[in-house]
Amino acid sequence: MAKKSKDARIQVILECTEHKNSGMPGTSRYITTKNKKNTPERLELKKYNPILKKMTLHREIK
Repeated sequence: MAKKSKDARIQVILECTEHKNSGMPGTSRYITTKNKKNTPERLELKKYNPILKKMTLHREIK
């Protein structure tokens, strides 16, 4: 059997940018995966924030 190569997919956490700036208690975070070879920059996706009850921009955090 062939040796397994280093996996390019990593798990990342996305956090809401609007909620962070609003000062409201709580956080909206999502966990997803990305291929670090294809997308080396930070991931930005529009996701639903249940506390603000609208679609907001979520950015990858370290």
